[in-house]
Amino acid sequence: MNLTTLVAGGGGFLGSHLCTALVEDGHEVICIDNFGSGRRENLAHLEDHPRFMLIEADIREPLGLPAADRVYHLASRASPTDFTEFPVQIALTNTEGTRNLLDYAVKHDARMVYASTSEVYGDPEVHPQPESYTGNVNIRGPRGCYDESKRFGETLTVAYEKRYDIDVRTARIFNTYGPRMRADDGRVVPTFVTQALDGEDLTIYGDGTQTRSFCYVSDMVAGLRALMDQPGLDGEVVNIGRENEITIRTLADRILEHCDTDSDLIFEPLPEDDPERRRPDISKAQKLLNWEPNVSLNEGLRQTISYFGHN
Repeated sequence: MNLTTLVAGGGGFLGSHLCTALVEDGHEVICIDNFGSGRRENLAHLEDHPRFMLIEADIREPLGLPAADRVYHLASRASPTDFTEFPVQIALTNTEGTRNLLDYAVKHDARMVYASTSEVYGDPEVHPQPESYTGNVNIRGPRGCYDESKRFGETLTVAYEKRYDIDVRTARIFNTYGPRMRADDGRVVPTFVTQALDGEDLTIYGDGTQTRSFCYVSDMVAGLRALMDQPGLDGEVVNIGRENEITIRTLADRILEHCDTDSDLIFEPLPEDDPERRRPDISKAQKLLNWEPNVSLNEGLRQTISYFGHN
């Protein structure tokens, strides 16, 4: 079934991969992005495609968009370096922008996937994190503009689902990496890879014992699409991520091995509210979506390093 799909934030790292997959599968895709953090070059291969429409606009403003059957809300700056420079924009994208897209979904009777984040769990006191865990977030800290606005975005989707009986599902996205990430993104994989390729020492914040779980972008796209396509999941929230929890120090060592560089490790103070551990419980995704990630960390890093090495 060929559908018209609106992808908000389609010029970003994850959004552009989603747009590509949808177009390749025969969908009509409307991409909206203000290119605050997304990049036009991520979509260059699609711009002349007959089933792809690019609209440069901001979801925080009133939306006069063509009708679509489905909506993916991926629009938001997610880089930690943006939290201090663009806190108001981030907070409003995840609140007012989410409201505008929900109104659009109501108007066109469209099914919607809201991209939430593992950051709603904050520095978790429960490990691994199931969807039932309500989190440990510092609402006044430097990450609060993102963490708490994403949490409110979830609250808003629940309110709209109950009030207007729309089909909206929430994906809590865990650390995702792969080609098309910005080199200056501030997240750990592109930072380590670009430092290693440039022969610079890799910067570890804290002692490197904090953990993350890394999901390759193609697996994440498959998970998001499975959440959208599966019938009967109105109002559900599902973790999408990989359970390969490793320390940041181990990740650095793995990247150094792949890059064959003389770079060393340097250590800086840990930023405020940086989570100590992060790993999803994906049993719900496995059960409801019949989904789990397939790309190993080694293979994903090879693909990512190859991309940065040629760009």
